[in-house]
Amino acid sequence: MKQVLAASMATLLMVAGGLFWWEGRASNEALPQAAYAPSPPPPIDALPQGDPDAVGDAPPMPGEASPQNREQRRFARYDRNRDGTITRVEMLGSRTAAFKALDKDRDNLLSFEEWAVATSDRFGKADGDGDGKLTSAEFATTAPKRAVRPKCRC
Repeated sequence: MKQVLAASMATLLMVAGGLFWWEGRASNEALPQAAYAPSPPPPIDALPQGDPDAVGDAPPMPGEASPQNREQRRFARYDRNRDGTITRVEMLGSRTAAFKALDKDRDNLLSFEEWAVATSDRFGKADGDGDGKLTSAEFATTAPKRAVRPKCRC
């Protein structure tokens, strides 16, 4: 048994020594720079020109994003799967930040169930046709009322 163990150890040592010897013989010479030189970039074609005064279905100028109003951006934040409607799960999923605002008596004892009921009720009020989904028009009714701040009188 000892002889088998000694022979196995000797074999492993010889294999390790062979690997070190083989790696030590590797060439340290640098390869020619041509092998590492990046290929030149493709030539830039002229960008198509749009009509800045175009109306209707004309494409916008290149590089311009189509503008979205505040309500469209808000709708897009809730519509996680981008199908054009907001489901109850999508509506409830993003409302965790408003949890503390629902604690009317400020005792920090608002349960998650109470919060979910308030949000479900809000969803139910907004869902005018009762199909369980909010369209853009229905979702617009859930927008928070923004207080107008007076400008600074410096």
